[in-house]
This record gives sequence, structure tokens and C-alpha cells, in this order.
Amino acid sequence: MSLILRDIEQSDLDAVLALNNAAGPGILPITEARMRQLFDVARYFRVAHFNGELAGFQIGLSPDASYDSPNFLWFRNALADFLYIDRIVIDSRFRRHGIGRVFYADVLSFAEVRFPLLCCEVFIEPRDDVALVFFGTNGFHEVGQQLLTGDRRVSLMVKEMKAYPFVQETYRTPGVASLPEDLDVDRLSRRSA
Repeated sequence: MSLILRDIEQSDLDAVLALNNAAGPGILPITEARMRQLFDVARYFRVAHFNGELAGFQIGLSPDASYDSPNFLWFRNALADFLYIDRIVIDSRFRRHGIGRVFYADVLSFAEVRFPLLCCEVFIEPRDDVALVFFGTNGFHEVGQQLLTGDRRVSLMVKEMKAYPFVQETYRTPGVASLPEDLDVDRLSRRSA
């Protein structure tokens, strides 16, 4: 059994789009152009391969992303700095293998040195109990709700990044926007498109 997480590459986009649009009611389908936009603006975009097959992906956006999702815009209007989990999708054939937890650990380690908050939304109408339990037991709490088209209601959730203040106080140089190079392995800002 082999699980590999890596940064997305342009050649992954068709398979990631197909997986997204086959995910079911908890994930909204998107167009090829929208997936390309996410590829272009994501601060965090990773794929998982389980035994050589695409098993899932996760996308995270920072507040400066050019993105018009109503849930992302809600967070951008309410909070100053955060990483927003736009979506996490696991292929149904690979669910219950812990891939979601591996993605969560990966995005957490990425976010906690860069952002004070990690944000997401979970459908509550129709109710997504699996996601509610997952995020709730991992320290997320509701900060608002929003009604989307089609009478779909979401819970808008945040988690405080406990390591963030320590990293800022210990490693940030006043007036410098980024971490020292040896600490800031921001893969996506250096990937080739």
C-alpha cells in the first residue's frame, strides 16, 4: 500500500476535474475554466495517489486570491488573514483509508506557519454529518452560516492556528512579509505552470 501526496501539476487537471464532478452532493461541480482558475490562484493545491491512482485532492486559498465563491467571499469580508479550504475530494473507492486525515495534517502543517486561521464550510442543509464530525473533532467551530442557491445552507467554520503566533514572534523580521527562506517551503509559489 502506497500513498503519495504531491503538489498538483498542470497534467493532473483533467483527472482532478473529473474526480471533482463525480464527487456527489457534498462537492459542487465546476467547469474546466473554474478548475484552471483554482489551479492559477490556489496557495495550496495537492493531489494524493494511492497505489498509483489519483485518490483525491485538496485546494486552499489565501485572502488575496482572485476568486468569487460566495463562501470564500464571506470569509474574505469577515477576516483579515486565513487559509480557506475550498474543497477536499476523495475518490469513493479510496474513502475510509485515512486519506482525508493525511490531507488535513498536510494542510495544517502548511497553514500554521503562514496564517492565523484555517477556514472551511460544511453543508448543513442537506446535512453532511461526516464533514461536520471531522471538522468539529479537529477543532473547527462555526462563526456563521450562509444560504446558497438551491436552499443549500452551509456552516462557516474556522480553526485558530496555535503555532502561528510563535512563528510570527520568533521568525518574522519586522517589515518583511515572508518567513526566512529555510522555513518557508511555499511549494506552490515556486512551481512551474
